[in-house]
Amino acid sequence: MRVTSKGQVTIPRDMRELVGIQPNSEVVFAIEGGKLTIVPKDGKREAEERARLDRFLDVLRRLGGTGDQAMDADALARITRDRD
Repeated sequence: MRVTSKGQVTIPRDMRELVGIQPNSEVVFAIEGGKLTIVPKDGKREAEERARLDRFLDVLRRLGGTGDQAMDADALARITRDRD
């Protein structure tokens, strides 16, 4: 697939249909894991994904600084392996 001088590409019909991109619909571009993604703009789905991300980030913030800095990876592996 070739990108035009204006940065345009044609999304193949079967791919558009697979993800629900209709003619004249709006799409959202994002970078995930170093890859460019394109999805149809869906306010409900977008809001749900944003809320899920916000909950995840909140958990990470609450966990910050709670680990035992003195424990090395081998000790952690032993603890998690020996759990019943």
